[in-house]
Amino acid sequence: MSNKSSSMNRKKSSEMDQEKRIVVIDPDKCKPNSAAFAHLKRHAGQCGKECIQIVAKKVIQVSETACSVCVNRCKQCPGDAISVVKLPSNLTTDTTHRYGVNSFKLHGLPIPRPGHVLGLLGTNGTGKSTCLSILSGRVKPNLGQVEPPKPEWTDIIKYYRGSDLQNYFSGVIEDQLRVVVKPQLEAGFARRLKGKSVRELMKARDERGMMDRYAKLLDLENVMDREAQDLSGGELQRFAAACTMCRDADVYMFDEVTSFLDIKQRLQVTEVMRNLVHGGKEEWGENTDQVVSKKYVIVVEHDLAILDYMSDFVQCLYGAPGAYGVVTSRSRVRNGINQFLAGYIPSDNMRFRPYALTFKVTTSDFNVGSELDEVEDEADGGGKEKVGDKAMGTLRYPDMSKVRQRKNEEGEVVSRFELNIKSGSFSDCECIVMMGENGTGKTTFMELLAGRNKEQRGKEAAIGSYQSQNLGEGDANPSLASLGVSYKPQAMNPKHRKFKGSVNDLMEAEINRALQDRLFRLLVLKPLGMDALGDLSVSSLSGGEMQRLSIVLCLGTPALVYLIDEPSAGLDCEQRVIAAKVMKRWVVNHMKRTIFLVEHDFVMASTMADKVIVFEGEAGIKATAMAPCSVADGFNQFLKVLDVTFRKDPINLRPRINKKNSRLDKMQKNAGEYYLFDIVDDVDDDDL
Repeated sequence: MSNKSSSMNRKKSSEMDQEKRIVVIDPDKCKPNSAAFAHLKRHAGQCGKECIQIVAKKVIQVSETACSVCVNRCKQCPGDAISVVKLPSNLTTDTTHRYGVNSFKLHGLPIPRPGHVLGLLGTNGTGKSTCLSILSGRVKPNLGQVEPPKPEWTDIIKYYRGSDLQNYFSGVIEDQLRVVVKPQLEAGFARRLKGKSVRELMKARDERGMMDRYAKLLDLENVMDREAQDLSGGELQRFAAACTMCRDADVYMFDEVTSFLDIKQRLQVTEVMRNLVHGGKEEWGENTDQVVSKKYVIVVEHDLAILDYMSDFVQCLYGAPGAYGVVTSRSRVRNGINQFLAGYIPSDNMRFRPYALTFKVTTSDFNVGSELDEVEDEADGGGKEKVGDKAMGTLRYPDMSKVRQRKNEEGEVVSRFELNIKSGSFSDCECIVMMGENGTGKTTFMELLAGRNKEQRGKEAAIGSYQSQNLGEGDANPSLASLGVSYKPQAMNPKHRKFKGSVNDLMEAEINRALQDRLFRLLVLKPLGMDALGDLSVSSLSGGEMQRLSIVLCLGTPALVYLIDEPSAGLDCEQRVIAAKVMKRWVVNHMKRTIFLVEHDFVMASTMADKVIVFEGEAGIKATAMAPCSVADGFNQFLKVLDVTFRKDPINLRPRINKKNSRLDKMQKNAGEYYLFDIVDDVDDDDL
């Protein structure tokens, strides 16, 4: 009874001052036949206490009040099966939910506000999806009590009395608030819809009679009669968002709604989602003001520019991925995002990251202690092996074209796409970013440069050679293959997915020479967190972990040109900033090489770009790749087509989207500056 009464106070208990660590066991690494299980079984009970226990002969449990000797034994556990994580001593709330003993725990919950969009920002593994599950009513928060008796809903509502969550949970359990959730798109999402068309599935969920409207706004009209399992990643994402908004609900939740979408589509989805609480009569009819004042919208998003644009308020999550997560208090969008990037929450006086994330590539972004000075000396030429000794200077590629067409069984052409590439040039130490809608040929251009097309296959001339500038009719398009190319494709490499072995085994097989380079380990492997993935099986990696591995394999391959297609897919907001700086620092600043990059995250693209190639035309039919141009010209040309303007935040220089028809938006459009490179003092969003 005392345990239950103590849990009814949201304030941190006095025991938390003593409990400054949690022990998290990875069940996949601590199975009965593993070395980790044998190690812990050998030491169970040796201290005379029940610090380490074996439950039902198959499960290891470690007490979080374990003695220092047993804690050290846990730290020495082979295979990194156990993580001993120190908790911040000044947490303001007690545990909201815990999945079990030695499992993830969540402190605090997001507090949605009716009539507004609440954005959730945080790294992977800190509890964002758990928050959505609790707020949707699918998971009952146990307030940290993993053993019976667990709290009932009446206890939970009493626990949150006096806060907005009291009324919210009361509405959810009494069916006064209806909740719909757009989940993350995992591998089995489309398979569950097999055999049904897009129109059939949307019509079954069209409780508001808005199917045709959303199909038009989200460019789904051309795929309405196609089966759901045949949709591309971007089409499936827009279809899932449209189905969610067609439902008649009080609470709309969107988990990573912009993955696989290009910038134009991200803005389209954002506008439609905001209309759920800020729309006019076309959205909710005559009683719009009365209806939207009772609607909740909660969004999990990793694209900082889109999160900034779509949200009215932000709550951040920080912690140790897989161990614990802490939800911060609700704040204005600009303040919340800037505090997360700074790694410091002033209201809680909490420093959760030792460095701030800014959008400048500097040598001190990842301070690795006293070794940093030696690393910088080696990078400046003091190392054993000099890089950039095979400088290629400036290379020019000619006008090129590529036609892709698909035929049916009768030999008839059912689809045809034509890409025309205007001649251009590039040099060492440059990052050229390709910007355009999905279906305008960016990946096709990358494959041409890599020499991956059937008509090339070693028959093509090398870009920059005399032959490439004097092509005859019928000659294959030139490529960079003979000069040395490292290509990270958009989709995960099937060969890597089928690899039977650990991450370390794959890296040793593919980039063993790079692994011997101390600079590569410190400037690439360390910031991308590959040490934690080394012993994991490649086939068990998540999408984000596989993406980081693909980036490492690409950067570790010796080449003159690096072709990297959508490296941000699957990465959280913090990992995107880190990956951008790692790629540019290693390839451009250190190796003195060239990067061709395809990226839809505008924050990441603006961080890396030295030149821009803009793709224009009609997606899926005919498009043109313009010649590389300056960042200013490229961004302005691309954003003018989208009719959207950006400015820079004066604190960390991150790009921010101006509210449509705001004062600053109109001023930049009149001046023809769709991307404002000058830093202006930022004021309240409503005044812009």
